[in-house]
Amino acid sequence: MDKRDLSGVFRERLRQLLQRSDRNQSEFAAAVGIDRSALSQLLSGASTRLPRAETLLNIATENKVSLDWLLGLSQDEGLTGEIRESLEIEEGSNDRNHTLLARWHAEAAGTKIRYVPAGIPDLLRTQALIDYEADISNRSREKQSGETQYRIEYNRRPETDMEVCMPRHTLDIFARGLGVWSGLAERDRRAQLAHMAELLDDLYPTFRLFLYDGRLRYSVPYTIFGPFRAAIYVGDMYLVLNANDPIRTLARHFDNLIRAAEVNAHETAAYVRRLAQADFSAKSLIDAI
Repeated sequence: MDKRDLSGVFRERLRQLLQRSDRNQSEFAAAVGIDRSALSQLLSGASTRLPRAETLLNIATENKVSLDWLLGLSQDEGLTGEIRESLEIEEGSNDRNHTLLARWHAEAAGTKIRYVPAGIPDLLRTQALIDYEADISNRSREKQSGETQYRIEYNRRPETDMEVCMPRHTLDIFARGLGVWSGLAERDRRAQLAHMAELLDDLYPTFRLFLYDGRLRYSVPYTIFGPFRAAIYVGDMYLVLNANDPIRTLARHFDNLIRAAEVNAHETAAYVRRLAQADFSAKSLIDAI
């Protein structure tokens, strides 16, 4: 938004707040920590400059509106007595992890969800893989199984629309039992890939998995929950973005991953089946990727 437009929207909303506050200009100014002349300047439109961040926060807090609304970035006033911050940190371990994800998914129902997983997507994992990863990460099998089942049920809802992008080499490495999966038996890896292919067919097109070349593109794990928020996964916590601009930026990044996909969603199940049936005994990872 042009700064002149931004200041114009801010000025109009400041006027609205003044009118419904039942205060005169001096009282209103004192309540938000500025003098009357400064308030008059903000209302006059003589300058396109916005007030300091501290003043914006004081205006939003005192009048119980969101900063997004005050600055014209949202139509939602957020009259809850709380300011919605543009960046939050949420602890995401154990029971709270499930609660957070369930709430964010529920709020995004009926909108597109975009997801870049840290490994094999949760809803595509077999119990053997869940058990294996629980052992090496010291996480509860029961909670991981519950999360997987919740994701499957969510993606069976007719209103769900989820796109997932992950590096193709993650599946190639998994199929060969390299890296973190070196201790998972070959039969379990093949069963996992076969299970994944079956679910990809079953859930398509509600759930669409794209595979991109991880040598040419890079992405941290994150999820965009419709237009409402984006959550970047960092270990046992999430960096949660609520402001419009960073959400749109991450959405563009995701779209670029899809454009660069080597395996498109309608092809992924067949690709995974080939991995499940392949013989890698005489092949090197470099030859395959």
